[in-house]
Amino acid sequence: MGSARPATRLTLSMAAALWLAVASASAQPVTAPYDEHLNRLAERLGAIHYLRNLCTEPTNEWRDQMSALLSAEQPQPARRARLIASFNKGYRSFDSVYIVCTDQARSAADRYVEEARQLASELINTFGTQ
Repeated sequence: MGSARPATRLTLSMAAALWLAVASASAQPVTAPYDEHLNRLAERLGAIHYLRNLCTEPTNEWRDQMSALLSAEQPQPARRARLIASFNKGYRSFDSVYIVCTDQARSAADRYVEEARQLASELINTFGTQ
């Protein structure tokens, strides 16, 4: 009977350690191998959303593209928050610089549209529909 107690303690310790390992692993944010590209794309979409609305007729085209990306990706809440934060970072990075449309703002929007196309193409070609 005396030897059962240390075994029970050892089993409980092992169970507690296993539970802590599982709990900490599940607490880690879920990421995908393409998250760096996806976050960069989200940031570009935010920048384009601001710049295009500044320089052309205001629309939600680029915000809708972001919504479509989120719908297609269906990220966990932490990942979703990071993607949205990236979009907002892109938006805010230009709303503090350009308050009226300029040639530089148009040029930046054009560059970011091209970069967004390249990122989307790389994501599709490299990662497909994982």
